[in-house]
Amino acid sequence: MAAGQHTIESLRHGARRQECCVHIQNVDALELNVILNRLTCERLDRKARDIMRTFKATGESWNECFHTMLLGVLGGMDNRAPMLRLAERVTNNMLMRENSSIVKLEALLLGGAGLLDIYGDDDYLRLLREEFSHLAAKYGIVPMMAGEWQLTGIYPHNHPTLRLTQLAACFLNRDFTLQSALECRTSDAIYKFFGGETSDYWLTNFIPVNSHSVTTYRMGHIKSDLLGINLIAPMMHAYSAYTRNSNTANDAIRLLESIAAESNRLTKPWTGAGLTIRNAFESQALIQLSKEYCSTLGCERCPLGKCLLSGI
Repeated sequence: MAAGQHTIESLRHGARRQECCVHIQNVDALELNVILNRLTCERLDRKARDIMRTFKATGESWNECFHTMLLGVLGGMDNRAPMLRLAERVTNNMLMRENSSIVKLEALLLGGAGLLDIYGDDDYLRLLREEFSHLAAKYGIVPMMAGEWQLTGIYPHNHPTLRLTQLAACFLNRDFTLQSALECRTSDAIYKFFGGETSDYWLTNFIPVNSHSVTTYRMGHIKSDLLGINLIAPMMHAYSAYTRNSNTANDAIRLLESIAAESNRLTKPWTGAGLTIRNAFESQALIQLSKEYCSTLGCERCPLGKCLLSGI
Protein backbone atom coordinates (compact mmCIF):
# COMPACT_ATOMS: atom_id res chain seq x y z
CA MET A 1 0.00 0.00 0.00
CA ALA A 2 1.52 3.32 -1.03
CA ALA A 3 1.90 6.29 1.30
CA GLY A 4 -1.36 8.20 1.55
CA GLN A 5 -3.49 5.07 0.94
CA HIS A 6 -3.56 3.82 4.51
CA THR A 7 -6.84 3.62 6.40
CA ILE A 8 -7.39 3.24 10.11
CA GLU A 9 -8.79 -0.23 9.41
CA SER A 10 -5.72 -1.31 7.47
CA LEU A 11 -3.40 -0.05 10.21
CA ARG A 12 -5.36 -1.77 12.96
CA HIS A 13 -5.45 -5.02 11.00
CA GLY A 14 -1.67 -5.36 11.19
CA ALA A 15 -1.01 -3.46 14.41
CA ARG A 16 -0.38 -6.39 16.74
CA ARG A 17 2.04 -7.84 14.17
CA GLN A 18 3.74 -4.43 13.95
CA GLU A 19 3.16 -4.34 10.20
CA CYS A 20 3.73 -0.59 10.13
CA CYS A 21 7.42 -1.38 10.33
CA VAL A 22 7.41 -2.08 6.60
CA HIS A 23 6.15 1.47 5.94
CA ILE A 24 8.41 3.37 8.31
CA GLN A 25 11.13 3.75 5.67
CA ASN A 26 8.71 5.92 3.68
CA VAL A 27 8.49 8.48 6.47
CA ASP A 28 10.54 11.63 6.00
CA ALA A 29 13.70 11.52 8.14
CA LEU A 30 12.93 14.81 9.90
CA GLU A 31 9.35 13.74 10.65
CA LEU A 32 10.58 10.35 11.90
CA ASN A 33 12.99 12.07 14.27
CA VAL A 34 10.13 14.15 15.68
CA ILE A 35 8.05 10.99 16.16
CA LEU A 36 10.84 9.13 17.95
CA ASN A 37 11.51 12.08 20.24
CA ARG A 38 7.85 12.31 21.17
CA LEU A 39 7.62 8.58 21.89
CA THR A 40 10.67 8.49 24.14
CA CYS A 41 9.44 11.51 26.08
CA GLU A 42 6.10 9.75 26.53
CA ARG A 43 7.89 6.71 27.90
CA LEU A 44 9.96 8.81 30.30
CA ASP A 45 6.79 10.58 31.46
CA ARG A 46 5.10 7.24 32.14
CA LYS A 47 8.08 5.97 34.13
CA ALA A 48 8.25 9.26 36.02
CA ARG A 49 4.65 8.80 37.14
CA ASP A 50 5.57 5.38 38.53
CA ILE A 51 8.53 6.93 40.32
CA MET A 52 6.39 9.67 41.86
CA ARG A 53 3.99 7.05 43.24
CA THR A 54 6.98 5.31 44.84
CA PHE A 55 8.25 8.67 46.10
CA LYS A 56 4.94 9.24 47.89
CA ALA A 57 4.90 5.66 49.23
CA THR A 58 8.42 6.04 50.70
CA GLY A 59 7.55 9.13 52.73
CA GLU A 60 8.73 11.55 50.03
CA SER A 61 12.34 10.51 50.46
CA TRP A 62 14.26 10.59 47.20
CA ASN A 63 16.93 8.25 48.52
CA GLU A 64 14.39 5.64 49.60
CA CYS A 65 12.54 6.07 46.31
CA PHE A 66 15.80 5.47 44.42
CA HIS A 67 16.55 2.47 46.65
CA THR A 68 13.13 0.91 46.02
CA MET A 69 13.25 1.47 42.27
CA LEU A 70 16.80 0.09 42.13
CA LEU A 71 15.90 -3.15 43.88
CA GLY A 72 12.89 -3.54 41.61
CA VAL A 73 15.09 -3.32 38.51
CA LEU A 74 17.72 -5.64 40.02
CA GLY A 75 15.05 -8.28 40.57
CA GLY A 76 14.24 -8.50 36.88
CA MET A 77 11.19 -10.44 35.71
CA ASP A 78 11.61 -13.26 38.22
CA ASN A 79 12.28 -11.50 41.52
CA ARG A 80 10.96 -7.96 41.17
CA ALA A 81 8.19 -8.42 43.77
CA PRO A 82 10.39 -9.89 46.53
CA MET A 83 13.06 -7.26 45.85
CA LEU A 84 10.44 -4.55 46.42
CA ARG A 85 9.41 -6.20 49.67
CA LEU A 86 13.05 -6.31 50.74
CA ALA A 87 13.37 -2.56 50.05
CA GLU A 88 10.62 -1.94 52.61
CA ARG A 89 12.48 -3.95 55.29
CA VAL A 90 16.08 -2.93 54.60
CA THR A 91 16.21 0.74 53.66
CA ASN A 92 18.79 2.96 52.05
CA ASN A 93 19.16 4.76 55.37
CA MET A 94 20.05 1.54 57.20
CA LEU A 95 22.59 0.54 54.58
CA MET A 96 24.21 3.97 54.54
CA ARG A 97 24.50 3.93 58.34
CA GLU A 98 26.28 0.54 58.23
CA ASN A 99 28.30 1.09 55.05
CA SER A 100 31.73 0.89 56.69
CA SER A 101 31.49 -2.91 56.91
CA ILE A 102 30.80 -5.38 54.10
CA VAL A 103 29.80 -7.96 56.71
CA LYS A 104 27.08 -5.67 58.07
CA LEU A 105 25.89 -4.76 54.57
CA GLU A 106 25.66 -8.39 53.47
CA ALA A 107 24.03 -9.36 56.77
CA LEU A 108 21.36 -6.68 56.33
CA LEU A 109 20.54 -7.56 52.73
CA LEU A 110 20.81 -11.35 52.85
CA GLY A 111 19.40 -11.65 56.36
CA GLY A 112 16.52 -9.30 55.61
CA ALA A 113 15.81 -11.27 52.44
CA GLY A 114 15.71 -14.53 54.37
CA LEU A 115 18.32 -15.91 52.00
CA LEU A 116 20.80 -16.87 54.72
CA ASP A 117 18.39 -19.70 55.51
CA ILE A 118 19.11 -21.51 52.23
CA TYR A 119 22.79 -22.05 53.07
CA GLY A 120 24.57 -24.51 55.31
CA ASP A 121 26.95 -23.67 58.10
CA ASP A 122 30.48 -22.34 58.01
CA ASP A 123 32.46 -19.63 59.77
CA TYR A 124 31.42 -16.84 57.40
CA LEU A 125 27.74 -17.75 57.38
CA ARG A 126 27.73 -17.96 61.18
CA LEU A 127 29.28 -14.47 61.28
CA LEU A 128 26.58 -13.10 58.94
CA ARG A 129 23.76 -14.70 60.91
CA GLU A 130 25.11 -13.37 64.20
CA GLU A 131 25.53 -9.90 62.71
CA PHE A 132 22.02 -9.92 61.27
CA SER A 133 20.58 -10.91 64.64
CA HIS A 134 22.08 -7.75 66.14
CA LEU A 135 21.04 -5.52 63.23
CA ALA A 136 17.51 -6.92 63.10
CA ALA A 137 17.08 -6.04 66.78
CA LYS A 138 18.62 -2.60 66.22
CA TYR A 139 16.37 -1.68 63.29
CA GLY A 140 13.31 -3.81 64.02
CA ILE A 141 13.67 -5.86 60.83
CA VAL A 142 11.27 -8.74 60.30
CA PRO A 143 13.05 -10.94 57.74
CA MET A 144 11.41 -12.34 54.66
CA MET A 145 11.01 -16.06 54.03
CA ALA A 146 13.41 -17.73 51.62
CA GLY A 147 10.43 -19.28 49.86
CA GLU A 148 9.36 -15.85 48.61
CA TRP A 149 12.21 -15.88 46.09
CA GLN A 150 12.43 -17.52 42.68
CA LEU A 151 15.68 -19.45 42.99
CA THR A 152 15.41 -22.08 40.26
CA GLY A 153 15.17 -21.74 36.52
CA ILE A 154 16.96 -18.38 36.46
CA TYR A 155 20.30 -17.39 34.97
CA PRO A 156 23.09 -17.74 37.58
CA HIS A 157 24.09 -14.10 37.05
CA ASN A 158 20.58 -13.07 38.16
CA HIS A 159 20.54 -15.14 41.34
CA PRO A 160 19.30 -12.80 44.11
CA THR A 161 22.17 -13.68 46.46
CA LEU A 162 24.70 -12.65 43.84
CA ARG A 163 22.82 -9.44 43.02
CA LEU A 164 22.48 -8.50 46.68
CA THR A 165 26.15 -9.11 47.47
CA GLN A 166 27.06 -6.96 44.46
CA LEU A 167 24.72 -4.28 45.80
CA ALA A 168 26.30 -4.53 49.25
CA ALA A 169 29.68 -3.84 47.65
CA CYS A 170 28.22 -0.78 45.91
CA PHE A 171 27.35 0.71 49.31
CA LEU A 172 30.71 -0.03 50.93
CA ASN A 173 32.34 3.26 52.06
CA ARG A 174 30.40 5.22 49.41
CA ASP A 175 27.62 7.78 49.17
CA PHE A 176 25.29 5.44 47.31
CA THR A 177 22.32 7.82 47.08
CA LEU A 178 20.19 9.49 44.43
CA GLN A 179 22.40 12.56 44.24
CA SER A 180 25.42 10.41 43.42
CA ALA A 181 23.39 8.53 40.80
CA LEU A 182 22.30 11.79 39.18
CA GLU A 183 25.93 12.64 38.53
CA CYS A 184 26.16 9.81 35.98
CA ARG A 185 26.05 11.22 32.46
CA THR A 186 27.22 8.34 30.28
CA SER A 187 27.03 4.59 29.92
CA ASP A 188 30.58 4.32 31.25
CA ALA A 189 29.66 6.39 34.32
CA ILE A 190 26.73 4.07 35.04
CA TYR A 191 29.02 1.03 34.74
CA LYS A 192 31.45 2.61 37.20
CA PHE A 193 28.67 3.63 39.62
CA PHE A 194 27.40 0.04 39.83
CA GLY A 195 30.94 -1.34 40.01
CA GLY A 196 30.72 -3.04 43.40
CA GLU A 197 32.52 -6.39 43.31
CA THR A 198 31.24 -9.36 45.27
CA SER A 199 33.69 -11.32 47.38
CA ASP A 200 35.42 -14.54 46.36
CA TYR A 201 33.28 -16.41 48.89
CA TRP A 202 30.02 -15.68 47.07
CA LEU A 203 31.39 -16.33 43.60
CA THR A 204 31.49 -20.04 44.39
CA ASN A 205 28.80 -20.30 47.08
CA PHE A 206 25.84 -18.22 45.94
CA ILE A 207 23.99 -21.28 44.59
CA PRO A 208 23.71 -23.83 47.41
CA VAL A 209 24.13 -27.58 46.94
CA ASN A 210 25.32 -27.37 43.33
CA SER A 211 28.62 -25.52 43.29
CA HIS A 212 28.58 -22.85 40.63
CA SER A 213 30.92 -20.00 39.87
CA VAL A 214 30.62 -16.95 37.67
CA THR A 215 33.37 -15.29 35.73
CA THR A 216 32.78 -11.74 36.92
CA TYR A 217 32.71 -10.15 40.34
CA ARG A 218 30.45 -7.30 39.33
CA MET A 219 27.41 -6.38 37.28
CA GLY A 220 28.15 -6.53 33.58
CA HIS A 221 27.75 -3.86 30.93
CA ILE A 222 24.37 -5.21 29.80
CA LYS A 223 22.92 -5.00 33.32
CA SER A 224 24.42 -1.57 33.96
CA ASP A 225 22.98 -0.31 30.66
CA LEU A 226 19.56 -1.63 31.69
CA LEU A 227 19.93 0.21 34.99
CA GLY A 228 20.79 3.36 33.08
CA ILE A 229 17.75 2.97 30.82
CA ASN A 230 15.18 1.76 33.35
CA LEU A 231 16.37 3.49 36.52
CA ILE A 232 18.83 6.37 36.24
CA ALA A 233 17.39 8.17 33.20
CA PRO A 234 13.78 7.92 34.48
CA MET A 235 14.91 9.09 37.95
CA MET A 236 16.59 12.07 36.30
CA HIS A 237 13.40 12.83 34.39
CA ALA A 238 11.18 12.56 37.48
CA TYR A 239 13.56 14.56 39.68
CA SER A 240 13.77 17.23 36.98
CA ALA A 241 9.99 17.63 36.97
CA TYR A 242 9.91 17.72 40.77
CA THR A 243 12.66 20.35 41.06
CA ARG A 244 11.71 22.12 37.81
CA ASN A 245 15.31 21.85 36.67
CA SER A 246 15.43 21.39 32.89
CA ASN A 247 19.17 20.63 33.01
CA THR A 248 18.48 17.33 34.75
CA ALA A 249 15.88 16.44 32.10
CA ASN A 250 18.47 17.09 29.39
CA ASP A 251 20.92 14.88 31.29
CA ALA A 252 18.40 12.02 31.03
CA ILE A 253 18.24 12.40 27.26
CA ARG A 254 22.02 12.59 26.91
CA LEU A 255 22.41 9.51 29.08
CA LEU A 256 20.02 7.47 26.90
CA GLU A 257 21.86 8.69 23.80
CA SER A 258 25.14 7.38 25.26
CA ILE A 259 23.76 3.86 25.83
CA ALA A 260 23.66 1.22 23.10
CA ALA A 261 20.28 0.50 21.52
CA GLU A 262 18.28 -2.36 23.00
CA SER A 263 17.62 -5.43 20.89
CA ASN A 264 14.55 -7.44 21.87
CA ARG A 265 11.28 -8.79 20.51
CA LEU A 266 9.79 -5.28 20.44
CA THR A 267 12.62 -3.61 18.53
CA LYS A 268 13.62 -6.41 16.15
CA PRO A 269 10.64 -6.02 13.76
CA TRP A 270 11.66 -2.41 13.15
CA THR A 271 15.36 -3.10 12.69
CA GLY A 272 14.43 -6.10 10.53
CA ALA A 273 12.58 -3.70 8.24
CA GLY A 274 15.77 -1.70 7.76
CA LEU A 275 15.38 0.99 10.41
CA THR A 276 18.69 1.96 12.01
CA ILE A 277 18.46 2.46 15.78
CA ARG A 278 21.47 4.39 16.98
CA ASN A 279 21.04 4.34 20.77
CA ALA A 280 18.76 3.63 23.71
CA PHE A 281 16.91 6.92 23.25
CA GLU A 282 15.65 5.61 19.91
CA SER A 283 15.07 2.00 21.03
CA GLN A 284 12.97 3.29 23.93
CA ALA A 285 10.84 5.12 21.37
CA LEU A 286 10.17 1.90 19.47
CA ILE A 287 9.37 0.02 22.67
CA GLN A 288 6.86 2.76 23.54
CA LEU A 289 5.40 2.54 20.04
CA SER A 290 5.04 -1.25 20.21
CA LYS A 291 3.70 -1.50 23.77
CA GLU A 292 1.46 1.55 24.01
CA TYR A 293 0.08 1.75 20.47
CA CYS A 294 0.58 -1.41 18.39
CA SER A 295 -0.44 -3.86 21.11
CA THR A 296 -3.53 -1.80 22.03
CA LEU A 297 -4.61 -1.07 18.43
CA GLY A 298 -4.23 2.62 19.23
CA CYS A 299 -3.50 3.56 15.61
CA GLU A 300 -5.65 6.71 15.66
CA ARG A 301 -3.59 8.04 18.62
CA CYS A 302 -0.23 6.77 17.35
CA PRO A 303 2.16 9.45 16.04
CA LEU A 304 3.43 7.09 13.35
CA GLY A 305 -0.12 6.03 12.48
CA LYS A 306 -1.18 9.65 12.11
CA CYS A 307 1.79 10.27 9.85
CA LEU A 308 0.93 7.30 7.63
CA LEU A 309 -2.76 8.22 7.49
CA SER A 310 -1.95 11.78 6.41
CA GLY A 311 0.44 10.52 3.72
CA ILE A 312 3.45 12.48 5.02
